[in-house]
Amino acid sequence: MTIESTLQDQQIDFDPRDFRNALGVFVTGVTVVTTLNTSGEPIGLTANSFSSVSLSPPLVLWSLSLRSPNLSNYLQATHFLVNILSDKQADISDRFARSNSNKFEGLDYKKSQQGLPQLNGISAYFECRTEARHYSGDHVIFIGQVINYQYNGSPTLVYSRGQYKILES
Repeated sequence: MTIESTLQDQQIDFDPRDFRNALGVFVTGVTVVTTLNTSGEPIGLTANSFSSVSLSPPLVLWSLSLRSPNLSNYLQATHFLVNILSDKQADISDRFARSNSNKFEGLDYKKSQQGLPQLNGISAYFECRTEARHYSGDHVIFIGQVINYQYNGSPTLVYSRGQYKILES
């Protein structure tokens, strides 16, 4: 018997809301992950599950719920772009967290080297080629090899305990 099979056999019963509250004490950055759908139209969603994986090769990850209406679009995408929001972009985070279909309507953005939506006013971006997808629990973990990135000195938007926060410097 392996450690993995022993852990899988254990039934862990947490209250989902309380578990989410516990996870919420961890301060995270706020991103909007963008790509193009099969028709070539821009799509994007707010995600705070972004993290670095490796410096060599340069890899990052983010995750998406299996219940997301955009899941099939991200699964078919060969590239994605992680926009790290600045502390003045809570409205952008809110816009991309909603389920409305036309999130880019009236929004000023440009196209990246791969033609992906790159938001204006962000603190940084990481343009990635989809390297791997891993299914785990109720999410898919996307790993991307960074092919282009840029950052500036602007403060980033952070989130904790269900609210946006301002970091004091």
